[in-house]
Order: sequence, then C-alpha cells, then structure tokens
Amino acid sequence: MSIRSTVERQFGRPHGLLGKMAGAVMAFRPSNRVRNRWAVDLLNIQPKDKVLEIGCGPGVALASIVPQLHNGHVEAIDHSATMLAQTEARHADAISDGVMKLHLGGFERLPHLSRSFDKVLSVNVIQFLDDHAAAFSAILAALAPGGLAATAYQPRHAGATSADALQMAEAMEVQLADVGFKAIRTKWLALRPMPVICVLGAKRR
Repeated sequence: MSIRSTVERQFGRPHGLLGKMAGAVMAFRPSNRVRNRWAVDLLNIQPKDKVLEIGCGPGVALASIVPQLHNGHVEAIDHSATMLAQTEARHADAISDGVMKLHLGGFERLPHLSRSFDKVLSVNVIQFLDDHAAAFSAILAALAPGGLAATAYQPRHAGATSADALQMAEAMEVQLADVGFKAIRTKWLALRPMPVICVLGAKRR
C-alpha cells in the first residue's frame, strides 16, 4: 500500500498518530473550513433548532453551528474516537453548557439518539458509505416533519474531476427521492481543487 493511500484511508476512519494528523489537516485546512461553513449556511439554522451532524470529524462544522443556537442544541456522531476526542477538546464549553452532545458510532447510532432533528448535516461522509439508500432512510427517520438534510461532497480522490461531483449529485438526488425526501435540490460551491456539491432534501410535514 502506498503512503498516499495509507494517508487517504485515515480520512475515512482516523486512528492513531496518522489519524490525529488527519484531524489537524481537516481542522486547519482553509478549503475544509470554507466547505463546512458553506454547508452549514445552506441549512439556515434557527436559534431553537435541534441539529445533528453525522461524521463530525474534528468539529469544524460544529464551530459554525453552535453560535447560531439559543435554546437549541446539536448532537454529533463519528465512528472515530480520535476525532471525537479532538471535537471534545475544541468544544468543551458547548458540551459543558449542554448545547452539544457527542456519540461514538456511525449510522447504526441514529435510532438511539433523541430523534426529531430539525436539521441534519454530513460533509464528505457519503463517499465512505456502501449503502446510500440505507443511510438516507436513517436520516429521514431521524428528521422531524419539515426537517431539512444537507449532504455535502467534494471529490478528493486521486484523478478526481468535476464530473465526479456532478455524478454524485445526480445519484444522490435519485436516492433521496426514492426513500421519500421532498423539495430536493443541489447547490454548488466553486472551490479548489474541485467544486463542492450539497444535495438538500426535506421531510414531508
């Protein structure tokens, strides 16, 4: 296995020293911060919202979510204990204030959370999942009626092109519709080295 592929695998499930390094890259790389902030903005978070982030990594998107909440709260899951440790350190105040709650695990954790979320976010998680339909069904079940989900993706694999982003967007639109999402739409962000897409879908009221 090449060094590049070894490092790239860390972004899917960070662990150990390389996982800590991957978390630092995600936390401080300017393009990653822009991508996460943009995806959060698309959700139009309201002060009393209950928000869920799937695959929170080192807590980059959470830094944009927390300041918007007043009498609301955010929960986040990640299957990497390494990433949750970085998120916990970065957002210690929000956790101690009861604004944020963290969970170790993946999509299998969703049925055990408080449910009825107003907004659900994931950023660069979808490409690591084998069963997109099951993931979107779980997200739909976790949403409150009228709730909104945003799934962002920026292709970063070797040989990636803008066509990969378009292909993923088209596939996700179909998958969201198939499991019952409504008002599905795709937003684009011009960002180097590849554009970012975010597919949004709402749960019927």
